[in-house]
Amino acid sequence: MNDSNKYIVLQIRNMVSSRCISLIQNLLETVPNILIEKVFLGAAQVQLKEGKFDFINFQKKLQELGFDLIYDKETALFEAIKVSVLEMIYYGNNLNTIIRNSDYLSDKLAQPYSFLSKLFSDNASITLEKYIILVKIERVKELLSYNEMTLSEISYQMGYSSVQYLSNQFKQITNFSVSEYKLLQIKPRIPLDRLI
Repeated sequence: MNDSNKYIVLQIRNMVSSRCISLIQNLLETVPNILIEKVFLGAAQVQLKEGKFDFINFQKKLQELGFDLIYDKETALFEAIKVSVLEMIYYGNNLNTIIRNSDYLSDKLAQPYSFLSKLFSDNASITLEKYIILVKIERVKELLSYNEMTLSEISYQMGYSSVQYLSNQFKQITNFSVSEYKLLQIKPRIPLDRLI
């Protein structure tokens, strides 16, 4: 390794899935003068080699794929909140029943939940609590479409206190009952980066 190499973390907006990580990884592999250290939800850690890194061209390519670079701290924290919610719901392995959402986010982002909630509301058209619900419902839709788990199992995994509570919230958000949704041939879902 060359001592003149410089490590940087590129904060990237709209990274919401493993597929996004793969897209960014593939894009970074085409960029000259960098070494990829790690790509994860919301960011990529790279090493700048000697030579010039064309940020403008890189950002243009990111935008073509539906992503963007983040430059300011508030936007970076807003994106970190979204990524943390996705990690909690999609990769948390029943975390919702073990620890409260607010405690998880506060611990993960080292900020009081009230601060995170206000910052989120200031940067989105909905509250943080509503966003968490929308992400959970999208995950429930996904699990329902696989038809591998019972509604009780889904309810438990997603941290609902009862099947009835999940069913009521599902109907309120989607305008379908769970049983109606399961009968649909094409089950409508919303891409996670389009929830807000």
